Amino acid sequence: MGLLITTTRRSVWKELGDSPFQKKLIMKKLIYLLSLITFTLFSCQQEAGKEYADLILTNGNIYTVDESNPTAEAIAVKGDRIVKVGSAAEMEAFKGDSTEVIDLEGKFLMPGFIEAHGHFSGLGGSLMNLNFLRSKNWDEIVAMVEEKVKESEPGEWIVGRGWHQEKWDQSPERNVLGYPFHDKLSEISPDNPVLLRHASGHGAFANAKAMELAGITAETPSPSGGEIVRDSRGQAIGMFEETAQRLLSSAYGEYRATLSEEDQLKEWYKQIDLAQQECLENGITSFQDAGSSYTTIERYKEMAEKGDLDMRLWVMLRHGYDQMKDNMDGFPIIRAGNNFFTCKAIKTALDGALGPFGAWLLEPYEDKADFHGQNTVPMEEVRNIAQLAWDNNMQLCVHAIGDRANRETLNIFEETFQSDPERTDHRWRVEHAQHISPEDIPRFKELNVIASMQGIHCTSDAPYVIARLGEERARSGAYVWRSLMDNGVVVANGTDAPVEDVSALESFYASVTRIRIDNGQPFFPEQKMTRAEGIYSYTLANAYAAFEEDIKGSLEEGKLADMVVLSNDLINCTDEEVMNTEVVMTFVGGELKYKK
Repeated sequence: MGLLITTTRRSVWKELGDSPFQKKLIMKKLIYLLSLITFTLFSCQQEAGKEYADLILTNGNIYTVDESNPTAEAIAVKGDRIVKVGSAAEMEAFKGDSTEVIDLEGKFLMPGFIEAHGHFSGLGGSLMNLNFLRSKNWDEIVAMVEEKVKESEPGEWIVGRGWHQEKWDQSPERNVLGYPFHDKLSEISPDNPVLLRHASGHGAFANAKAMELAGITAETPSPSGGEIVRDSRGQAIGMFEETAQRLLSSAYGEYRATLSEEDQLKEWYKQIDLAQQECLENGITSFQDAGSSYTTIERYKEMAEKGDLDMRLWVMLRHGYDQMKDNMDGFPIIRAGNNFFTCKAIKTALDGALGPFGAWLLEPYEDKADFHGQNTVPMEEVRNIAQLAWDNNMQLCVHAIGDRANRETLNIFEETFQSDPERTDHRWRVEHAQHISPEDIPRFKELNVIASMQGIHCTSDAPYVIARLGEERARSGAYVWRSLMDNGVVVANGTDAPVEDVSALESFYASVTRIRIDNGQPFFPEQKMTRAEGIYSYTLANAYAAFEEDIKGSLEEGKLADMVVLSNDLINCTDEEVMNTEVVMTFVGGELKYKK
């Protein structure tokens, strides 16, 4: 710096000559300049250690889900972490020249929603294929397939998902247990095999062409854990429940194998992109995927490490025991790609779904005499998978919907835990836990088991729950998250997308009101959550259920800046306003990923 000033002074003097007056004036200016530079450098050195925020969100109604600091007005973010939660005035100390400041104008800010149970690639696939979640009857579905046939090549499979016979406004003229016959569907698609998966994912409907390719005849036996639904003459009507749908999946898989690997991969990445967009638009910043293959897990991990994921994934590995027993090297995968990908759980199942009579019950179905549902995965297989998870420090997540399936799951958990009583913080999970015997509710707490439930299933399934279970069983054991929480059980929330719409707000509404959207009637409202419990079940509870409560689920200093801005205050708005709430902005790691 001294050399620069000296050189500058000599240069200027050479220009002005030897005038004493001019030299004196120049010296004063140089001294002033030197003082200014010195002060600036000193000030910079003084501020060098200061942590200026990259982003400040201010003038907001902030609900933190942090008991020690439940509400705030502003929040500061540096990198992908929260550095300050407090008042607008406190944020001034974190504001630098390059800090972006967003005025929330009083809107509601909370931790980003965490989807605790869904099917990520399946969600993307549902956005590419025919979607029947809003279809009112079988005729509407046939009409949608007919339009798809017009734009499809002969031999091309037509795939869709989301229908549910119990939710239609009218029953098909010819039906078995509410399921339609395939005739109308087959008539409009003679050259295209059609595969329409039930909303639950536990059944599928096929046309004649698909059944022909699958080799289904009157002599084809129903497999263990499933049923080919037939008419009084023994002919398949087109409906395949639980494990029976694998017969169709096998034929569809043969068709998929004819596609190039490049085309299949391109389609998969498109599904993931669509799933991410859909989640971010719904304020979801983390997604817990309920079952993926080794191949899919490797792809997710690679995307995370390359920075190609816009939201965080926590995934359950799902294969049969024989496939997994010698292939657990490298697991669990913890927080790869800067906290964007984790796989530290294994998924299996004990039964099916209530809608297609697959839930495994202690007592028979009210509307299907002497039938107790399906045990879809052999008990010994589940026990082996439980031991594999225990030995490899993986959480075990078991799909259990019926009260028999829930009891058997808890029994297997208890047997496994007893092998090493010193290990207590395992956080194994029952996925769905929809219908529980009252006797088994306290066991969830005793065993430190997470009840991973989906609020929206309660009101979505309500039209047929009493028909399946009867009034008393439905009242005392169906979707009883209030009873579970009163027993100290952690209840995680979600949607099971694409079984239901991935909307966290719809599931939150169901959780805190138990009111059916279709007719406004409540479904055993004594089991509803408070607003605070509902938010907790979608944020910190889900983080806890994944061993991630130290980095997400609440807005605290040092945690990831995963946040959602909503148009309404979910704590204080009316029930009607909850359903009218819009996602305004979604941030993942402090980056704005969605803006309405």
